[in-house]
Amino acid sequence: MPNEEKRIPPDSTGNAEVEPPAPKKTSRIKNATAAKTSVGSSKPVKPKTRGLSDQEKLERIGKIEAEVAGGASLKDAVKSAGVSDQTYYQWKKATAQPPTQVSAVSASVDDELAEFIQLEEENRRLRKLLSDKLRAENSALRKRLGIS
Repeated sequence: MPNEEKRIPPDSTGNAEVEPPAPKKTSRIKNATAAKTSVGSSKPVKPKTRGLSDQEKLERIGKIEAEVAGGASLKDAVKSAGVSDQTYYQWKKATAQPPTQVSAVSASVDDELAEFIQLEEENRRLRKLLSDKLRAENSALRKRLGIS
């Protein structure tokens, strides 16, 4: 038995060779993501956008309104479009545009300015009439009371 080497079990403390700890494994998700991005993809990476584009919203609103016109209930039509009732109403409100009259706006501004100036002049005239009337009443009361 002199040719047998002494073997030290790995748990014992001695001058035996110490193996370095094994490197930590990275998660599979990180590896999969890294592999996807490192593989030469021809498309540039664009950030995810939240929600739908305006065109897609209009299409869904049209689909919902068509189903409601066809006899389906609003709740069923909204559910089939894949949105909530509240989302449908918000989209509909956002897409509804108030009627604007560009030519009427510029004409009405001039008319409003002229009317404003006329009202200010009438206001000055009425204030003067009121102040004259109050002075007259005040002087009449002073004479009756014998103050002045």
